[in-house]
Amino acid sequence: MNWLQVSAVGLAMVGLVTTAGAPAAAGAPTEQLRGAVERVLKTLDDPTLKGPARLTERRVAVRKIANEIFDFGEIAKRSMARHWQPLSEAQRTEFVGLFADLLERSYISKIETYGGEKIQYTTERTEGEYATVSTKIITKNGTEVPVDYRMIKRSGDHWLVYDVSIEGVSLVSNYRTQFNKIIQTTSYNELVAKLRNKQDELLAEDKGTTKKKP
Repeated sequence: MNWLQVSAVGLAMVGLVTTAGAPAAAGAPTEQLRGAVERVLKTLDDPTLKGPARLTERRVAVRKIANEIFDFGEIAKRSMARHWQPLSEAQRTEFVGLFADLLERSYISKIETYGGEKIQYTTERTEGEYATVSTKIITKNGTEVPVDYRMIKRSGDHWLVYDVSIEGVSLVSNYRTQFNKIIQTTSYNELVAKLRNKQDELLAEDKGTTKKKP
């Protein structure tokens, strides 16, 4: 998988925009995750936000919800692993901003292709400040895709997603491997440059100025 395409993250995050089934054991993590689902669906179904003319406004609304349910700082930190500690605060802030932007854009592009898949909340496991909400995405042809959302408790009783596992494959682990390879074979600055280039490409796509490569 080409990490610059952030396709894996989009596939995992699409689970948040499917119709919600009743959870087997609904605690705060599950309820907050389901709340995000319902808010995204409500945004997508809002007639005042439909159509190409409202694209920007619609994406801003969805992005706000993504920011409230995903801990992008924690995702970035875990994806960088041992390469996180040497970074300055300025570098960390920059990296989180770039990485979060790509993840959010992937999330938004996927939910705009929502095709009526369903999600079932199966179990919730909580241990201290960590929780795992297990779900199954039911495709239109009946295929079941297990997706686990790993969450961390923040201020008060607010739970945020810091990793998503699809069929046992962790997205954080996936990105950790790819980021580590880029930094070891080139440098951290090269990783940031790749993130910036991808961000520019996506911005161009948003503006309809992307040119197809020959």
